[in-house]
Amino acid sequence: MALVPVEGLKCEPCDSMLIHLVGPGGAGKSTIGVRLADRLNVPFIDLDACFLAQEGDISDYLRRCGYDAYANRNVEVYLSIAAAEGVIALSSGFVTYAKEVHPGYTKIRSAIAESMTAFVLLPSFDFERCVAEIVRRQVQRPLGLLASHEEAKIRQRFSIYMALPALKVETMRPPDEIVTEILGVFIARTTETGD
Repeated sequence: MALVPVEGLKCEPCDSMLIHLVGPGGAGKSTIGVRLADRLNVPFIDLDACFLAQEGDISDYLRRCGYDAYANRNVEVYLSIAAAEGVIALSSGFVTYAKEVHPGYTKIRSAIAESMTAFVLLPSFDFERCVAEIVRRQVQRPLGLLASHEEAKIRQRFSIYMALPALKVETMRPPDEIVTEILGVFIARTTETGD
């Protein structure tokens, strides 16, 4: 893929610009998102952090209310920030919810997946390599995550991420290289559409 050179790029925030980073926990959404937002001079928004600010600890919420209630509320939290501009890291399961989880979810998911400014981050497009790397990254985090649970999640969700029409980006390489690639695609796409 030919990329537009963007080394050292800083630009003013674009009108109604929201870049979505999609992928499993441990794919690099926060690492890449912070750097990408800095390069574009826009805010970085972490959907999990927004949920935490509005509802408290996600694990506690899941224990109290269950996964479907969490997913429904997470869609509501997304809707409360979706008009913002910046780079948003979606929750790892956001594009994997059941379509009936929220009245507007199917439309929201389709809009994100088909957006020219959505990027699916995965360590590798090779299934087994991706699974191994996600598990390795997740259990290294200070969150007390179980390898078996993280492996089951990525095994279940990998095909969902790969089936999304959004551009896929492998993240087992230096973060700045990934950011430069995403910026190049973003600039090319927004230039083509006149945004």
